[in-house]
Amino acid sequence: MSPELKILLAAYLLIINLILFAAMGADKARARRGLRRVPERTLFTLCLLGGGLGGVLGMKAFRHKTRHRKFALGFPLILAGWCVLLWLLMFNKI
Repeated sequence: MSPELKILLAAYLLIINLILFAAMGADKARARRGLRRVPERTLFTLCLLGGGLGGVLGMKAFRHKTRHRKFALGFPLILAGWCVLLWLLMFNKI
């Protein structure tokens, strides 16, 4: 993988993780106020698009969705999958 592509991938992952982290915080704030929530499908889509770390950190930081098994297990599993994919990409295994 070229250095330019690595930089683009790192920038993309940083942005998608920040977006999911912010979405978790916004969803928690909306839940407290009784407002319309961020759909779970949106949160999982952002996670699948590479925001797993932001999702896991958002769960911990905001104490949000930690009792929901599909989030408590799903986000870390998706993050693990992304870690494996990135390792394969970085060491030219794919």
